Amino acid sequence: MATTLHLPVSGRTLQHYTIANQPLAAPERPAGGHAFNRVVYAAAHVVVDPLADNDPWLDRNIDWERTVAFREHLWDLGLGVAEAMDTAQRGMGLDWAGARELIAEVQSAARNRSDALIAYGAGTDHLIPGPDVGIDDVIRAYEEQVNYIEGQGGRIILMASRALAAAAKSPEDYVRVYDRILRQVREPVIIHWLGDMFDPALAGYWGSRDDMAAMETALAIINDHASRVDGVKISLLSSEKEIVMRRRLDPAVKMYTGDDFNYAELIAGDEEGYSHALLGIFDAIAPAASAALHRLAADDPTGFHAILAPTVPLSRHIFKAPTRFYKTGVVFLAYLNGFQNHFQMLGGQQSTRSMVHLAELFRLADQARVLRDPDLAAERMKTILATAGI
Repeated sequence: MATTLHLPVSGRTLQHYTIANQPLAAPERPAGGHAFNRVVYAAAHVVVDPLADNDPWLDRNIDWERTVAFREHLWDLGLGVAEAMDTAQRGMGLDWAGARELIAEVQSAARNRSDALIAYGAGTDHLIPGPDVGIDDVIRAYEEQVNYIEGQGGRIILMASRALAAAAKSPEDYVRVYDRILRQVREPVIIHWLGDMFDPALAGYWGSRDDMAAMETALAIINDHASRVDGVKISLLSSEKEIVMRRRLDPAVKMYTGDDFNYAELIAGDEEGYSHALLGIFDAIAPAASAALHRLAADDPTGFHAILAPTVPLSRHIFKAPTRFYKTGVVFLAYLNGFQNHFQMLGGQQSTRSMVHLAELFRLADQARVLRDPDLAAERMKTILATAGI
């Protein structure tokens, strides 16, 4: 018998909602491993330890066992892991000290698997922006994090820097910083261009608030160092800008879509190329992403879109403005799906979305067939509603 819930909607009312869909079957892991024709990373969240006796707004309290287990789940589905990124609340609850712990824990697990595709975010978040912080300080901060990750045997995702955005006076300052770091790295890196909708402190990155002007600087840096750059992740939530940049990259450099609004069409591509992926939403919809990528690799674009298209409304809801609060939806879905037994986040970030928002997320997750145990999800949704007196 189908389960019906009473879910809040706008206007301070409740509506009946009956679960309508069975979950997608996760693809079995082939004996030889998954074979996709795109390189795909899921930016993974961290799981909080709710029993820690600390100050949750101030202190780290990570459940390492469940956090690592979730990475194993992503690897089992053939997805890579983009570690210590903004999905893991980097700069919003996870500081550099916590990121170092996370990197060490997950890299230890990755060494035990031949199929563990993983890369780690290196930034400057231990450097507090201010009037006394200059370009040389930014370079030293990047070097510290790059050296730590490479010392662990990890590959680099070069994250955008709040300190650089604050200190830079011109595009030439970005050229100076990235030239210095890219000349030092051991292996090609992924460069991350994160738009200010994800982090307002990054407004004007690459030296301009005009994205197309900023793109000129980014392209010059990337193409001048093509042998040192595996790819660029662009997170501007604009398929048009991504395609423009994709077509102008050096042929050796990959485009990794970070567009959580338009990822299906960008991964599928067009007659002139396609994007690989590095996406926070793939944390939340990993089985669907894996199943769709299997269809794409089998030259079945219709099957690819049939699986992935229903997830797009869910993703657009999770990433709606203020976009930086998307982590709450990602963790909520992990709770509904049984990957953790609570809905708690670093810094109390579970409070950043309304009950109406979470109820709509539940509906869209059902419609996208990403509730892996609908009965469990319904019981957990009822628990959350009860905390709000519903």
